[in-house]
Amino acid sequence: MNKLLKPLSLFATIIIVCAFSINVNAQDDKKEILEILDEFGGGKVDTSKVFTFVENEAEFPGGIDALGQFLASNIKYPQEAKEKKITGKIFLTFVIEKDGSINDIKILRDIGYGCGEEAKRVVKLMPKWKPANQKGKNLRQQFLLPVNFNLSTDEE
Repeated sequence: MNKLLKPLSLFATIIIVCAFSINVNAQDDKKEILEILDEFGGGKVDTSKVFTFVENEAEFPGGIDALGQFLASNIKYPQEAKEKKITGKIFLTFVIEKDGSINDIKILRDIGYGCGEEAKRVVKLMPKWKPANQKGKNLRQQFLLPVNFNLSTDEE
């Protein structure tokens, strides 16, 4: 039993070290990307470009939970999708402008039957976001939004 415990203990230690290393590397990668962005801009931030990585990400008013509530209360399940019991996830992308408004909404992946268009309609209804920020300047940021379409038993 003791012979089995040592290898398992060593294996568990290696897993923990690897997991910690991955997390540290992810933080280092974001830091490195921000440094490259700074170098590329010569210390100045070009606020006309659309960024995906920034110091301070754009934020829906009230945060991610409020975004989920907004989507849930505004999405109307398309009738045809309901009838055919279509479920799945839509992926949209859009740009949050320097003033927090939303622009350039695109459906990246759709499940059909009007679900993608419904998700796009609701994104157009969103209030202004808190814009992304780098070195004290508001930036344009691209945002990827997954939207789940699931029928609960009371909707069927």
